[in-house]
Amino acid sequence: MIVRIMGEGQVRLADGHLAELDQLDDELLAEMEKGDGPGFRRTLGALLDRVRELGDAVPDDSLEPSELILPGPDATLEEVRDLLSDDGLIPG
Repeated sequence: MIVRIMGEGQVRLADGHLAELDQLDDELLAEMEKGDGPGFRRTLGALLDRVRELGDAVPDDSLEPSELILPGPDATLEEVRDLLSDDGLIPG
């Protein structure tokens, strides 16, 4: 799966990592619903760090469609809220 982090680029991520990332996504969704700004910032950072750690960078000159688009690390709670589906940022 190709994942784009807005403002950074793309990584290739094995589907087997989605369950772990989905847990962080669930935490992020709960923090957003509570309006927990510091928790949101911490969990968004952890989610993006984990995607970077688990994934392999896609070269910048490669044009591959992104199957998942995640906000950048400086995204606000409101910006992320606009990106959410009922399942959060990560479907499933």
